[in-house]
Amino acid sequence: MAKRSAHFLVLAVGFLVALGVIMLASTTVYDGGAPSDDPYFGVKRQLVWVAIGLVACVIVARLDYREWARFGWWVYAGVAVLLALCFVPHVGQNIHGESRWIDAGLIGLSSIQIQPSEFAKIALVVVIARWFAMRPDCAERFWMGFVAPLAIGGGMIALVLFEVDMGTSAVLSVTLCGLLFVVGVKARYLTGLAIAGVGAFIGMLAIVPNRIERLIAFVDLEAHRGGVGLQQWVSLMAFGSGGVAGRGLGSGRLKMLYMPFAHTDFIFPMIGEELGLTCTLAVVFCFVLFAVMGITIAFHAPDRFGRVLAIGITMVISCQAILNLGVTTASLPNTGLPLPFVSYGGSALLSALIGVGILLSVYRQSSPSRPGSHLWIRRGRITPQLSA
Repeated sequence: MAKRSAHFLVLAVGFLVALGVIMLASTTVYDGGAPSDDPYFGVKRQLVWVAIGLVACVIVARLDYREWARFGWWVYAGVAVLLALCFVPHVGQNIHGESRWIDAGLIGLSSIQIQPSEFAKIALVVVIARWFAMRPDCAERFWMGFVAPLAIGGGMIALVLFEVDMGTSAVLSVTLCGLLFVVGVKARYLTGLAIAGVGAFIGMLAIVPNRIERLIAFVDLEAHRGGVGLQQWVSLMAFGSGGVAGRGLGSGRLKMLYMPFAHTDFIFPMIGEELGLTCTLAVVFCFVLFAVMGITIAFHAPDRFGRVLAIGITMVISCQAILNLGVTTASLPNTGLPLPFVSYGGSALLSALIGVGILLSVYRQSSPSRPGSHLWIRRGRITPQLSA
């Protein structure tokens, strides 16, 4: 399986991307919100992003993943600047009370909005992997192995959180905690961090009343189906009406203005209604396959940086998928997160495909065609070498 892990990974991602384009062709006709008379404007734009994402994936896959360690802090700083620009007037775009987007009109792309928080996922993983690769013995130390990486990751998470993007903040937080666990940070430190995280979550609920309303609606969707609980209520109706075989592609009813954001955060229920239980289980299987293959690639990475990097990329995409599937099946409170590779959105798709490219790059360096490849990382110097 280790020798074929990249093949299974590409097959799973290819299926999800293709399914996403197909379902967008069905849903954006009614819920695309595109400023155009063309009902397929949204899916055409997504196809452009698919092409850009695939090119980026191939380029990243062919690069040595060690280059990410060399330029890790530049990536981190660049994404942090983009996140800060979301709060700059006439640059950042506030949509539905959330400041997550940047107007690309400054670079001549007036019809495109960039969501920097999607690239924060890669930046966070890269800089944390680099930190522990350059300090292989610091994991058990409190300041260098726990406080310092927590501050580095927490700074980026705070910028995303101030955008009122609790979904992405949750993904980044879980990923950061997961990476600290993987590298061997002491359990008592992580336990204290988990307790503090619960307290911070409760505090955020008190600060943002809309989140409390969503939590209350999650407890009793029946009573709130006409308000905050509408999306999840309609989502359950979509799964139920689709049954095992589905109504048929393009024959879904609940996308016709009944389901807000059917083409983005809630595209999974539209798959359930039109293509049925069989296809929804196939989607879940593909994400499980992605996670297993990503971890397999990480286990066979030739160095510590590659292992932590591959696990982090696998974790951040898998965690987002779990949260989206949990929200759309009413197993978790509602939060705005797209389904990786499937939902409409150029920034999300590009970021996810770059992540796939990184996994493929790690796989290439650890393949039998390059035996004995190792990375010797010293403080301030990164040098790839081949062992005898």
